[in-house]
Amino acid sequence: MTASEDGLKALMLQGLDGDAAAHSRLLSELARLLRAYFVRRLFNDPAEAEDLVQETLIAVHTRRVSFDRSQPFTPWAYAMARYKLIDHLRRTRRRPSVPLEDAGVLLAPEDTAQATAGADLDRLMADLPEKQRAAIRHTKLDGLSVAETAALTGQSEVSVKVGVHRGLKSLMSRIRKSEEGQDDG
Repeated sequence: MTASEDGLKALMLQGLDGDAAAHSRLLSELARLLRAYFVRRLFNDPAEAEDLVQETLIAVHTRRVSFDRSQPFTPWAYAMARYKLIDHLRRTRRRPSVPLEDAGVLLAPEDTAQATAGADLDRLMADLPEKQRAAIRHTKLDGLSVAETAALTGQSEVSVKVGVHRGLKSLMSRIRKSEEGQDDG
């Protein structure tokens, strides 16, 4: 099964409704995605990555009742993964060295301004085609690689790259038009 947002969310909802087999499949699919997520951020240390995968799966399992059924699943799950990664880096007193443009993957929103910005971004992206929206969300906001995003969405890597490029171009055009409209007022 290729893990997609829709597929993972469906498994989560089925699990919440009491389907133990669906919950088990969800955790298996999520484990595969989380392994790639953590290995990439822990400088290819598979042992540490596996520990964090297990900690995150436990958190997803124990906190599943807090999942809002009206929201996407993967950002919720990856938020837990980010918190586990940050906790791990604090415990081990490691300071990762990442390029500035990738620093956002290590951080989670902690204040209302960031939450508001997230809501604004959701509204701005709402008119984009679903494939572009998913490509941008997973690569630019969730911090997944193009390959991870392709696997998650069922698109080719080229389609993901094109979707990000076209989607960002469309967003920039909308922002410029919005700014021009404000200048006129």
